[in-house]
Amino acid sequence: MKLCITEKPSVAKDIAALLGADVKRDGYFEGNGYWVSWTYGHLCCLKEPHDYNEMWKRWSLGQLPMIPPRFGIKLLPGESYHRQFKVLETLCGQAESIINCGDAGQEGELIQRWVMQKARVKCPVERLWISSLTDESIREGFKHLAPQENYENLYFAGLSRAIGDWVLGLNATRLYTLKYSSPGNVLSVGRVQTPTLALVVARQEEIDNFVPKDTFELHTMYRGADFTSSANKSDNEENIKAMVEKTKSHPLTVTDVTKKETTETPPKLFDLTSLQVEANKKWGWTADQTLKHIQSLYEKKTTTYPRVDTTYLSEDIYPKIPDILRRMTPYASLTAPLLAGKINKSKKIFDNSKVTDHHAIIPTGESPTVLVGDEKKLYHIIAQRFIAAFYPRAKYDLTNVTAQVELPDEKPVVFKTSGRVMTDAGWRTVYGEKPGEAGLQQPRDSKQNIDKENEEKDAAAEEVMLPEFKAGESGPHKPKVVKKTSQPPKPYTEGTLLRAMESAGKNVDDEELREALKENGIGRPSTRSAIIEILFKRNYLVRRRKSIIPTEAGKTLIATIQEPLLKSAALTGIWENKLRRIERGQYQSAEFIAEIKEMITRITNSVLSDNTGARIR
Repeated sequence: MKLCITEKPSVAKDIAALLGADVKRDGYFEGNGYWVSWTYGHLCCLKEPHDYNEMWKRWSLGQLPMIPPRFGIKLLPGESYHRQFKVLETLCGQAESIINCGDAGQEGELIQRWVMQKARVKCPVERLWISSLTDESIREGFKHLAPQENYENLYFAGLSRAIGDWVLGLNATRLYTLKYSSPGNVLSVGRVQTPTLALVVARQEEIDNFVPKDTFELHTMYRGADFTSSANKSDNEENIKAMVEKTKSHPLTVTDVTKKETTETPPKLFDLTSLQVEANKKWGWTADQTLKHIQSLYEKKTTTYPRVDTTYLSEDIYPKIPDILRRMTPYASLTAPLLAGKINKSKKIFDNSKVTDHHAIIPTGESPTVLVGDEKKLYHIIAQRFIAAFYPRAKYDLTNVTAQVELPDEKPVVFKTSGRVMTDAGWRTVYGEKPGEAGLQQPRDSKQNIDKENEEKDAAAEEVMLPEFKAGESGPHKPKVVKKTSQPPKPYTEGTLLRAMESAGKNVDDEELREALKENGIGRPSTRSAIIEILFKRNYLVRRRKSIIPTEAGKTLIATIQEPLLKSAALTGIWENKLRRIERGQYQSAEFIAEIKEMITRITNSVLSDNTGARIR
């Protein structure tokens, strides 16, 4: 018999039905030469400190750092875990071969490998690797099973992450708690959670220390359009008032009118982070809420694998696109124009070099009628983004107008204004927009898609419809002083904090640059929401509507930790980069773990030598 091990009972049920294993047993399905069983997510975890050394059960500075000579695993406590593992252990001992049907990612690989190690598997193991749970995808996956050995690096990356978090988290938490905390108050320190907290604390310090500054600009109104004199800005309002007096009695003459067509590409497909950011902006959902909903969509077979960090599709998906669009019947009016011609195969969508384990999140073509409530809302924005990706660019007429006021015996005062009007909705048709509209409502992240050559001009252009201007025309105008007050940085929302984690703390709006920085982001797309939730549970962060604010406890903890390696997003991003390189076979797991051990030893010695007597009360 062949044994299939899935990560959830619901997935086991689907796979069993396809394989013909239709007899329900206690903890597994049987039939047609297959057993199909399951875990409940993690069944095993790394051993706790006292499992290695009884003396590590008691928190003591003298026992730090705790570094086992060899790491081991154990079953999670709980009767249901132990009972299911016994089923798996028995089946593993009798199976002729095993098919690992866990989630196709780093964590899924680790979950399954630990269970099989604990069960002392000796038979051959193959891997099912799929990006959606549709029947078609599962059948296709079983036709292309790969040897487990092909995924060794994925496992080593997951193992390195787990060991790194154990070594750093358990040791640093005990170290800082025992050295600096009051009795009974645990200071939680972690490889990802502490630099994430440090980002929020640093932002709050910028806000608290911000001193607003007023700047005064010279503007003028002419034929309903607001013109700005960029050369006339001052910290002194009286200087600009003087310019108002100088220019108001002289006519404004239009000296130049240029019109240029600009284009705007569709927004990129969703990865998990951009989907969480979008849901947070639209509906205020937490990252964890979005993750739960998209996981449900995946398990209901309506969207593809969600825990991804790419916005691209692999080229082998291209032939499947027409069929997916054709089956998206609720969106037939939007897909019909695409299906009437050849589907666009843009490098901005299909790029094998940007796809590793999984492609971007897209609909599978399965009917969304099984979805309820917020699941429908989430599916809708994924469907819109997917359809829009294959539409042509939106087109605009960008108008730049230059005018000036001639002054006696002085240089003329130059004014400029810009406006943009959509001439061809292109992909914006999917969002219900029409040509000729001004004040356009933009889907999230689309600003960055404007052609690079037009980016600077477009950034300056307000989305307003200008009257028709002609060079040489002249007339009265109304100059005025416009006061601009500098604004403090905005507090993080869950969306912007996810972006900061993704880019190792760098404030980046450009999509292409964000893609490059993902290699050095902190945490994984699948774990960032959990990290943020931990910080809330530890009372280091609080929510104020959409804003995330550090508590006094969070601020004090970051102020107490002097070691940059523990709280720098950039340095933590370097570790994350090494984990990705382990996954690709470009870096050794043993080397990463050795670095973490050396680092915690050095940090321990540094903290123990601190004689300042500082305490967190």
